[in-house]
Amino acid sequence: MKLDALHHQVLAIDKEEQRVDSVLPFVTNGQIGDATNEEFLESLGVRNFDVCIVAIGDNFQSSLETTSLLKELGAKMVVSRAARDVHAKFLYRNGADEVVYPEKQLAHWTAIRYSADHIMDYIELDNEHAIFEITVPVGWVGKTIGQLDIRKKYNINIMALKHNGAMNMNITSGIHFLEENTILVLGNMKDIQKCFHI
Repeated sequence: MKLDALHHQVLAIDKEEQRVDSVLPFVTNGQIGDATNEEFLESLGVRNFDVCIVAIGDNFQSSLETTSLLKELGAKMVVSRAARDVHAKFLYRNGADEVVYPEKQLAHWTAIRYSADHIMDYIELDNEHAIFEITVPVGWVGKTIGQLDIRKKYNINIMALKHNGAMNMNITSGIHFLEENTILVLGNMKDIQKCFHI
């Protein structure tokens, strides 16, 4: 659905007709077939696709076989789903270009998001840097970004202010913080945690 919303052409494949039928409104094409069958995959012309996503979650053997076949058939980019680290190792060895962990990534996000009342959202950029959406600290309300000298004092960057869901990315030193604002900050995890008492 998200790929469709982003205006991509999508081919969806599944062994079960009901699953394929349910996604037809959101895809360019749907095929009923076994992705572990080399002849079936070859007939789809996988070389012509920019990205092949292997989202099989309930059968690791099928996920592994599909990943391997896609690479053997010339797929440019294969992104495979893993549930555990050991799965990821095997998927990489069998041709996956990228591995995603939906459950692990959601658990990680949830733990950080709900570890404090003032965290609204969180995006990890790498092991050391992140973007947080955080409520404005009480001591900052009514003051300007320039008065607080946030970048110099805390070594973090204010990327945007949100007010009633509307994002303002035109950040200047004269902008006042309001109690109902949330702010998007970018920086080193340790600096953000120290500044906002996370």
